[in-house]
Amino acid sequence: MAEMGALASDANAGAVRAAHKIDEAKLRDYLKDHIEVGASFEVRQFSGGQSNPTYLIETGGRKYVMRKKPPGKLLKSAHQVDREYKIMKALGATDVPVPTMRVLCQDEEIVGTDFYVMDFLSGRIFRDPTLPELAPAERTAIYDAMNETMAKLHKVDFAAVGLGDFGRPGNYFDRQISRWITQYRGAQTDEIPAMEELIKWMPDHIPPDDSVSIAHGDYRLENMIIKADRPEVLAVLDWELSTIGHPLADAGYNCMGYRLINPRQGGLVNTDFAVSGIPSEEAYVRAYCARTGRSFPIPDWEFYIAFSVFRLASISQGVYKRGLDGNASSENAGLSNSCEFLAENAARMVKIR
Repeated sequence: MAEMGALASDANAGAVRAAHKIDEAKLRDYLKDHIEVGASFEVRQFSGGQSNPTYLIETGGRKYVMRKKPPGKLLKSAHQVDREYKIMKALGATDVPVPTMRVLCQDEEIVGTDFYVMDFLSGRIFRDPTLPELAPAERTAIYDAMNETMAKLHKVDFAAVGLGDFGRPGNYFDRQISRWITQYRGAQTDEIPAMEELIKWMPDHIPPDDSVSIAHGDYRLENMIIKADRPEVLAVLDWELSTIGHPLADAGYNCMGYRLINPRQGGLVNTDFAVSGIPSEEAYVRAYCARTGRSFPIPDWEFYIAFSVFRLASISQGVYKRGLDGNASSENAGLSNSCEFLAENAARMVKIR
């Protein structure tokens, strides 16, 4: 899964890793027609990113970000940088904050795979959802900004901004469950009992609500740049999994931290909401419902969170398998597998464990 959190600071960019070397001269020549290329042209690689290698380009007194597909054999429908580019380009005309897109290149002769270039944005990215470095009032404001931005996204008229062909409206969870089962099977290394239980349970418990909206697919605090000087969203990043889908898929995913503690990112399970300034799950979901005109409480809410954890478990298995195969873009991708941890949590949420 892509991780673009490092983009808010060029301090996280270093030498390009051996597995992701590119022909910088070819890239420079290509970009001359799309951005202002100066006398100097420096390319570095961000340390994050387990799915699509991400680079910092400095030239002409400006900074840009390049995202490309990874090398090697890829799972079907994964690493679609063209989709990331298309949706961010379209959302540039809405009130959903995204970086400015510069160019999409699908000529593999340039850097070996498809890639796109966008403006670099400087701001703050928070990996720990408890926001320990902030005062309670700013925590409240940042969570509210995240909530407001999600509601804005789900209210976008996707056809009006040229995204009518970005996905198939309706039956989102049927298609997604099938997709992530297939992805999991394609990357499976061991049998995980909780995943097998979820694979049987999920298709038979899809809620009747068939709402349609743009779905980001990985909507969480870490995938946002917060403005440096105030608690507002500067840009939403990492659109690799976006599609025309179901708004509650995003909402459930966004609220996973209330139910489990991610070994890498932490969580909100033991948070004192009255003291911290962070809204409780109930308050957060209620605010989202008020902004989108949805009734509260949301029926079948447990399904939406469990589905999100199940999907993340499948994605994690894919990251682990790519790490074993040696072509994940993060140097640490193959060291551990969180699939079983996530699957067991999802199974407990829907009481099948």
